[in-house]
Amino acid sequence: MAKYILEMNHITKEFPGVKALNDVNFKVEEGEIHCLVGENGAGKSTLMKVLSGVYPHGAYQGDIVLNEETQKYTSVRDSEKAGIAIIYQELALIPDMAVYENIFLGHEIKKGAIIDWNETIVRSTKMLKKVKLNVNPAELIRNLGVGKQQLIEIAKALSKDVKLLILDEPTSALNENDSENLLLLLKELKTQGITSIMISHKLKEVISIADTVTILRDGKTICSLSAKNGEITENTIIKCMVGREIDNIYPGRDFKPAEETVLELKNWSGYDPAQGREIIKDVSLNVKKGEIVGIAGLMGAGRTELAQSIFGNPAGYRLKGELFIDGQKKQFNNTSDAIKAGIAYVTEDRKGNGLILIQDVKQNISISNLKEIAKNGVINQNEEINIGNDYRQSLNIKTPSIAQTVGNLSGGNQQKVSVGKWLFAKPKILILDEPTRGIDVGAKYEIYTIMNDLIKQGMSIIMISSELPEILGMSDRVYVVSEGRIAGELPIEEATQEKIMAMATN
Repeated sequence: MAKYILEMNHITKEFPGVKALNDVNFKVEEGEIHCLVGENGAGKSTLMKVLSGVYPHGAYQGDIVLNEETQKYTSVRDSEKAGIAIIYQELALIPDMAVYENIFLGHEIKKGAIIDWNETIVRSTKMLKKVKLNVNPAELIRNLGVGKQQLIEIAKALSKDVKLLILDEPTSALNENDSENLLLLLKELKTQGITSIMISHKLKEVISIADTVTILRDGKTICSLSAKNGEITENTIIKCMVGREIDNIYPGRDFKPAEETVLELKNWSGYDPAQGREIIKDVSLNVKKGEIVGIAGLMGAGRTELAQSIFGNPAGYRLKGELFIDGQKKQFNNTSDAIKAGIAYVTEDRKGNGLILIQDVKQNISISNLKEIAKNGVINQNEEINIGNDYRQSLNIKTPSIAQTVGNLSGGNQQKVSVGKWLFAKPKILILDEPTRGIDVGAKYEIYTIMNDLIKQGMSIIMISSELPEILGMSDRVYVVSEGRIAGELPIEEATQEKIMAMATN
């Protein structure tokens, strides 16, 4: 008979106007890797916040049983004492502190009232070896890549004698190599007796690593699938997540791009004074009307830098080369110039740079084109409401009201608001930087459908993505970026993951 390290029984959690969790039951066997999946807003993160004490006992209904003992956590510190550690998507490290300081932050090693820094460094080195990370413990966090920072978060958790490790979308910001290393580490930790719960939208990763998969939908437990019984398949997971079968996540198109070129770069280069190096090198590319051009490449290859250089150069690179819109040579001094010329950019960082999380849906959509709804500097609020409702309906933004604060929406719906914001600016060319990062398969399908609708209307899209299946499933042509250069161009009929990776690593 299976021994459960964790049982969450009949968990119900309500927020004003919303029942986030509705009688959820969730069981985790000792020593397994248990994946928790579901659409954005299904209740996954809320359930883990209940478990970790972010929502204390009394703020929810139901019972938490850990190692056969009922728990009543009043804070995160209580759950940590019980051997539970949670690592969120947004890493909780302090950039200007050293690795060893971050690992033992909040549970410092002391001799009397004084921190024992020598012992801290010694133990930090052991923790780094445990997560197979070869870095100097005295290195500042800000000097390390996201993949290494993620491993340091795990080292920090292990330093607290963790028995149950929770990871919320741990690979969402990692490249393929870093993601693979992280998944291998979780398997290694499993052999050491550590149980892991992983929230993920990347179904291939879930299938490769999970012993058990539990699926939530609309705040309810739908099912649990076992790898031992051969139940964990992509089709089964998708059907349980969205309540219907999606035969092909990439919707087909029955039309082709025009021959008309709307954007062209010639010998385009960019020098970044902050880094003291050239980050875009002699790039030449073009985009046709009604076309989706995929930009592939490894993280750090210069894809986002290229997009920002086109969108009015907000980072202040020193640019050389020529940029043409509809055959007319252009020079943008700022992002406003780019917007006026018909370019819009949906950033990969929707929470940090794309949206104003404390404002509501209608305000976030209207902000890109306030002149459209203002007279003598005064915003016509009725018009703003009409615009908000129009985009809510056309983009299928799931929200109780356009007066809902954007920070309260799921990731997929936040992404739709971010797209709506730029569509209101009426662009000819839409740059989408990691358009489906951190959103579920159902929301991805909706974003892809929106993209197809836009190009059918004559818009052109540049799509940057780290997910090669997405590049292959949605693009008409693919440019591969490597170390700031265009390493190759492929028509979609000739593109394969192997060819793209060969160019990206060349």
